[in-house]
Amino acid sequence: MSPLLMGRRRVAAPDSQTVAGQARALRAAIEAGGNQLDRVEVVRAGRTIEKVEQRSALAGDHTVVALAGATGSGKSSIFNAVAGAGIAEIGARRPTTSTPTAAVWGDSSAGVLLDWLGVSRRHGVAPVAPVASVASVAPDSSGEEGTLDGLVLLDLPDFDSRDLSHRHEAERILELCDVFVWVTDPQKYADALLHDDFVRNLAGHASVMLVVLNQADRLDDAGLAACRADLARLFAADGVHDVSVLATSVLTGQGIDELRQRLANAVAGHEASRHRLAADLRASAARLRRGVGDAEPTIDTDADDRLVDALCRASGVPVVLDAVEEDYRREALGRAGWVFTRWGRKMRPDPLGRLRLDKRSTVLDTVDPLDVRHVLGRSSIPAPTASARSAVKLAALELTERGSDGLPILWSEAVSDAAAPTDRRLYEDLDRAVVSTSLRGNPPAWWRVMGWVQWVTGLATVAGAVWLTVLGVIGWLQLPQIDTPKLGSLPVPFLLFGGGLVLGLLAAWLARSLARVGARRRRTVVGARLRDAVGGVATQRLVVPVVDVLDRHRTTRSNLDEAART
Repeated sequence: MSPLLMGRRRVAAPDSQTVAGQARALRAAIEAGGNQLDRVEVVRAGRTIEKVEQRSALAGDHTVVALAGATGSGKSSIFNAVAGAGIAEIGARRPTTSTPTAAVWGDSSAGVLLDWLGVSRRHGVAPVAPVASVASVAPDSSGEEGTLDGLVLLDLPDFDSRDLSHRHEAERILELCDVFVWVTDPQKYADALLHDDFVRNLAGHASVMLVVLNQADRLDDAGLAACRADLARLFAADGVHDVSVLATSVLTGQGIDELRQRLANAVAGHEASRHRLAADLRASAARLRRGVGDAEPTIDTDADDRLVDALCRASGVPVVLDAVEEDYRREALGRAGWVFTRWGRKMRPDPLGRLRLDKRSTVLDTVDPLDVRHVLGRSSIPAPTASARSAVKLAALELTERGSDGLPILWSEAVSDAAAPTDRRLYEDLDRAVVSTSLRGNPPAWWRVMGWVQWVTGLATVAGAVWLTVLGVIGWLQLPQIDTPKLGSLPVPFLLFGGGLVLGLLAAWLARSLARVGARRRRTVVGARLRDAVGGVATQRLVVPVVDVLDRHRTTRSNLDEAART
């Protein structure tokens, strides 16, 4: 039982800013949670937030107390006894109360509040002497006297009425009131309807809950004590612990003054409405919290090696690297190969051109505007095979398992959807990343050196060949001999021809060896570039969406915890 209502010591009530902050946190949690939160509970939480905003906006310091109970429990009799007038209709025909009736204490108008509550039957209660605190009721009150000014007491329809409209009206008011008083009697205090449909669902509202066992005059002292103890046990089983049951009897007046004192305690400080609103927000947050994990796994924001490897294979990176290596050898031998066969290599097809890949730094630089790469940004790399796609799915599944570890089912499904590699755009982005990656490098210095060597040896070979040809023609025509210079015993024309031929072939062999080494190095450099590009796509298309889901889960969890704090 709430000490606020027992009069023992006051429970610190949340201020209006705290309640507003809880409402904002709950709204932020709903927005962050999205479809991963239970839709029914989201709707209920939305209604709670709307109620908090509307109730907080109402001017005045009134406290709304609703008397709720089953048929024949004596709600209307207690209502009249507290009001000191025969306001509510009492009769033998059941149900008697069909619409809520309000009794208002104090000079301040409660019209706007009652309009919001939808209560049309209203009665003002004449001022009465202050309610004296009783030591047994309020030992810490220091003898202060309470007043009911600001109290709006509602007599609700029976919540077990055969007319369902009566029950619905009682449920509606119970959703809006500040304090609810459960009125029961020795015959129906254990009714399952009271405990299963109402008390258990409102167990988190113990601070604004009061239990009245009416018609106590029907029991002797021992029976009354046993009945009160059993009722307290039932409420404890419902989740409302340490409840204090107030025994009343309208016929003898037992407990009526104490009930008035407790109502005065509820009105004092005008805090009950904030207690109720805060409890509603906590209850909504607690229900939504069941669908949120206690923590979220931590994953690296960069794609792991297994995922990048699978995507590289699916995007045709090995095929591209083979073409890069072949293209390097082709270009190296085209510039530094044997000068007499160099032209033949230029007639061979461009390995990168076959894949519609550009060797420049970007596919859009100085490219023909009619080029398919410029228009579509696509290459002619073969589509990924079934095994390559399967490898991507397995790697993405591993990411999903790490990202969904310990999360509830809806959040796990969100992680799975975020990391699903079935979207065709993933492979389009991979192809675009490969197309836009630079496949060239600065021409190595040895290309220029070996090129000059080939030109020198080639010219020497040609000069020697021409010189020897001229000498042969002179000899064949038996013309006067020309003095041929010699180097040692060998004529210079022969040395030019033979030396240029041999040195040219040796330089070509050396260039071929250097080309193989350089091609492997170029493959490594370009492979790192392509891997970074593919890793960027993997991060943006698979990892970041998973991280976003986990961030939303973290935001939802923290806001729900904020809304549920006491």
